[in-house]
Amino acid sequence: MSRLTLRLPETLHQQLAQLAEGEGVSLNQYIVYALTRQAALAPAIQVVPQPEVEQQQQAFQSLIKQLGQVSSAEVESVLAAREQTEPEADLSTEVIARLKEQVQTGMNKSDRS
Repeated sequence: MSRLTLRLPETLHQQLAQLAEGEGVSLNQYIVYALTRQAALAPAIQVVPQPEVEQQQQAFQSLIKQLGQVSSAEVESVLAAREQTEPEADLSTEVIARLKEQVQTGMNKSDRS
């Protein structure tokens, strides 16, 4: 395994440390995971022409407006009908459980507002 010394702005270092702690992993493990994800996605990233970006932004804004008009039961129905996929092999069951808990907590907060 290779070693790399890296200088980071203090604020970025603190943010990464907090994210790692939130995931229950070491800072090193979190950074390696984040870099691995970025490296894996790099070949798939393509430049999108500006007109298409604007079209996507308009579609997104339209979707946001529509979502504001649906009930939580309708949201639950759509979520229940979505395609289920297997988690990435690198994700432990503990990390998956924490992510599910965070999603559920976020959904509960939105129901209260």
